[in-house]
Amino acid sequence: MPTFSTEALTDFAAHLLASAGLGPEEVTTLARSLVGANLRGYDSHGVMRIPQYLEQIAQGEITPGAPLEVLRETSSLLTADGHWGFGQVQAGRLLERLIEKAEAGGVGVGTMIRCAHTGRLGQYCEEAAEAGLVAMVMVNNHGGVMRVAPPGGKAPRLSTNPIAVGIPRGDEPIVMDFCTCMAAEGKVRVKRIAGELCPDGWLLDHEGRPTNDPNDLYDDPPGTILPVGGTQPYKGFALGLMVEILSGALSGGVCARPVPVNQIGNCVFMMVLSPAHFGGSDHFAAEVSHLAEFIRGCPRIDGVDEILLPGDPERRTLARKSAEGITLDEGNFAKLAALARQRGVALPESAEPA
Repeated sequence: MPTFSTEALTDFAAHLLASAGLGPEEVTTLARSLVGANLRGYDSHGVMRIPQYLEQIAQGEITPGAPLEVLRETSSLLTADGHWGFGQVQAGRLLERLIEKAEAGGVGVGTMIRCAHTGRLGQYCEEAAEAGLVAMVMVNNHGGVMRVAPPGGKAPRLSTNPIAVGIPRGDEPIVMDFCTCMAAEGKVRVKRIAGELCPDGWLLDHEGRPTNDPNDLYDDPPGTILPVGGTQPYKGFALGLMVEILSGALSGGVCARPVPVNQIGNCVFMMVLSPAHFGGSDHFAAEVSHLAEFIRGCPRIDGVDEILLPGDPERRTLARKSAEGITLDEGNFAKLAALARQRGVALPESAEPA
């Protein structure tokens, strides 16, 4: 499989995006975000999204250069309309405004409607953590696509509805970032393009039977992705339902419904908190540090080398891929290469893994 340096893949992504007429801010923000996802092991939110984004531009579903319109604002609240602009750009703008509010008054809560795909939610939590702030981010699919059936059902009723929470902790923030179902739709898409099967426990076909074939998710009628929760999937579905309501209904946006009323995108809920305005930054940092050490010191089951905290795997993957390069599967890279040839963009130089 081809392997690329961070710089080569970022430059390639930037040129592909620029070929669609995107401005410098959008090109830089998107390229860094997408490659940043690949670096952390989230290939489902990485450069494989570029063909999708460019197709959505051509279909009028993403609006390059869209403004972030503030609909309502107080000292601690902000509701916005992304006008179907790029999610990484618009969510970044929203986060910046909420960080200012949290630093000034302790709390910044915002929602956004009509936003294109926001990418990896953990990115925004990491950025807030760098400023010493707690963050919670969640999105639905703006009522555009449903992928998850309720337990006992065989037709989708919710989108994958991811949620992320970030806790500042020096250079090692604690960051939880996952879908409320067994796999992000993008992970299933990666498997489909690569011609690979999905692991057991991800998917059901349209009759509600377990399947490993990623094509079953996109059938007519469609299959579904199982909620998280293992033998108690109602817990994962309930969490996904709360994300649907807080993102879609509270924002003034759209929740899941029988017939979608708009294209695929995200309604966004984002909350930023300043520990300094609650129990104090020093107290917060000390308690989080003690808790982390207590958890890491847990007696381990035979064969387990260490206890990991949320955010540890991503940091380790980032360090490894930064040194060794980013590997893309043949199927997804072939799709990117075909797009590059169509647009006269040079392919990135492949690198040998270190």
